Amino acid sequence: MAKSRRPRRIDKPTTDLTSLLAELRANFSNEALGLVFFLLGGYFGFTFLASSDGVSWIERMLGSTAFLAIVGLLLLGAVLMLGERAGYWNPQAIVGGELLLLGLAGFAFAQANSAVDWTPPVDGSSGGLLGWSVGSLLVSLLGRWPGGLVALILTGAGLYLLIRHTPLIYAVGYAQRWLTPLGLLTYFGISQPSTARQTSGELLPPLPVTPTRSRPARPDPATVQAALPPMPEAPAAEKPKRSAIPKRPSPTPAQNKLQPVRSTGNLPPTDFLTEDSGQYGSRDTAEVGKLIEETLADFDIPVQVVNVESGPTVTQFGVKPLYIVRGGQQRKVRVSRIVNLADDLALALAAPAVRIEAPVPGYPYVGIEVPNTDKIDVGMRGILESALMQSKGGLLPLALGRDTAGAPVISDLSRAPHLLIAGSTGSGKSVCINAIIVSLLMHHGPESLRFVMVDPKMVELPGYNGIPHMIGNAITEVDQVTGALAWLLLQMDDRYQTFRELKIRNIASYNELAAKQKELPPLPYLVLVVDELADLMMTAPEEIERQLVRLAQMSRAVGIHLILATQRPSVDVVTGLIKANFPTRIAFAVTSQIDSRVILDTPGAERLLGRGDMLFMRPDSAKLARVQGCWVSDGEIQKVVEFWKKRDAEENPDGPKVKIAPWLGLMERMEDEDELLLDAIDAVRGQKTCNTSFLQRKLAIGYPKAARLMEQLEAKGVVGPDMGGGKGREVLLKEEEEGEDDEEGLFE
Repeated sequence: MAKSRRPRRIDKPTTDLTSLLAELRANFSNEALGLVFFLLGGYFGFTFLASSDGVSWIERMLGSTAFLAIVGLLLLGAVLMLGERAGYWNPQAIVGGELLLLGLAGFAFAQANSAVDWTPPVDGSSGGLLGWSVGSLLVSLLGRWPGGLVALILTGAGLYLLIRHTPLIYAVGYAQRWLTPLGLLTYFGISQPSTARQTSGELLPPLPVTPTRSRPARPDPATVQAALPPMPEAPAAEKPKRSAIPKRPSPTPAQNKLQPVRSTGNLPPTDFLTEDSGQYGSRDTAEVGKLIEETLADFDIPVQVVNVESGPTVTQFGVKPLYIVRGGQQRKVRVSRIVNLADDLALALAAPAVRIEAPVPGYPYVGIEVPNTDKIDVGMRGILESALMQSKGGLLPLALGRDTAGAPVISDLSRAPHLLIAGSTGSGKSVCINAIIVSLLMHHGPESLRFVMVDPKMVELPGYNGIPHMIGNAITEVDQVTGALAWLLLQMDDRYQTFRELKIRNIASYNELAAKQKELPPLPYLVLVVDELADLMMTAPEEIERQLVRLAQMSRAVGIHLILATQRPSVDVVTGLIKANFPTRIAFAVTSQIDSRVILDTPGAERLLGRGDMLFMRPDSAKLARVQGCWVSDGEIQKVVEFWKKRDAEENPDGPKVKIAPWLGLMERMEDEDELLLDAIDAVRGQKTCNTSFLQRKLAIGYPKAARLMEQLEAKGVVGPDMGGGKGREVLLKEEEEGEDDEEGLFE
């Protein structure tokens, strides 16, 4: 038997004529039944319209409900013929239609007749023969009004089944979504239902197009495995169900015991931010899924689309590999064969790029991510108000965006503990940094969070100057970065010294202790934001790398966190030491697979679509998450900045208007020490030996400063080590004429 180029609708391949007949019966029974119902509806409609005496036989049978029955038969036939393409239908809908028809016919007879008339009507009145039979039975047993009430109950039950087991359920969901904010449903005690599946029973099934923002429940792995030939079963972890998005309450210390220094005052309202539509996916997913199956079948790879999830940027098709027969044996399709056909799928789907996740973690299928025809901007408001943010936001919550199913994606910077962002020009790095900063500003006041910002481009981060969270202004001159990093290192050392004296381990424990002991001031979190790392690494790569690596290695426990971004992901910018200390990374669209490997140690970023499309690497997950980043406009940023400026002016009316960065004084002291170092070199030049007391006398300085200068002279090779026994140190710089050249070499 020749191989078919189209995948079969059942899993087991055909081996003989008996199995072929079974396939035909299984695949076409519903279509044939649907055709019969559709033809019956058409015939009844024709007799209803073409009756010569004015009353057709169908009208005599059903009375005023004849038209409803005809429409129901036509609709039921069409649904059975279309199958999965018709969307969500259930066999219970047929029972609902029958109950609705019986109830309406019986109620019509009960309202028209106060007593039982056992003479069958022939004029089609009062529900016809069907209404006469049902209504007579109800009226004779219960009476006119109780019988009519029972008929209404049957009508309501039928209507409920039709709504629950047909696409009408989505119309009710949208009605509740729009009416709940108006208070109309709340007045009657009806709350807005969750868009996710209920724990007591499934309310909505998986659809070809995801109609809501939340992720639809994936098919049960046991159900999927049951359709396959016998093979060793592997347990699949079930993802937690997503809950509805409540309104964000005002943060209080009681909500999160891990945040004792979280602002208890007024925070910026979420009304400053915009909300996205929440409806994703613009392609005909049924047709795209069919095209994926046909394309892979052309390469002798039978698959079946078992799940579809639509997000703001891409739609993920869950593809289950089927079995092929070779040499009389069934063999399952290798996942690697599907992965290698990404370019062929992109060509068949006319898509700019197709990314394949093989497999989807926790589920027995491969995820094929196809770009949507229309991308939807993701607003931050819905993420901040989500239940996920309220329950798992953490100490330093970051609203990153939404995944391939439209579900919120968040992270906790305190657990990251540092973040590395990389991507080509225009891919969305600066927008992501602004979204991160705004997310932190929406949750923390200046008493619990402070920023140190570095922006060599001078256009993105200076807009935050003036808010009380800023330490100084955004650094735009590269030569000040070294001083800022040195100041952060001093802060880290001071905090560690304090923790050692108090016998505590981290900043959370310190703030808990400070809440109990009023004499201890709370320590705010310090976040360093660098918008362009490449500019810093070009000026002083060794010094900058040394300071950043030391901060990244030791600063987590004291509440200092780093966010680095670069548009040049090369090995000389994103070095091995930096990558090793930045386990949390975000990769935007890059130009080559080499850049993707530099950022993520794996390919994939070269297939991203740009404009905020990113791959998110978590430190606690081996799989990359595809996320569409939040879009925060300049107007939204300005509203948040003005809010904090206004609050700072109200709380500190007499405060300084110009804030001086503390590292500027540190840089001056460092420059003074450099000048003293030059004087010390001149003092020891020409001497055979020297000691600390000699520098004290010559430079008129104290012993501690003289001792530090002596250590610096030894490090630079001017003097040798201490010989002991009061002999001092040997001076290695002796000749006057060689002094100038040697001095220039020391400070290069």
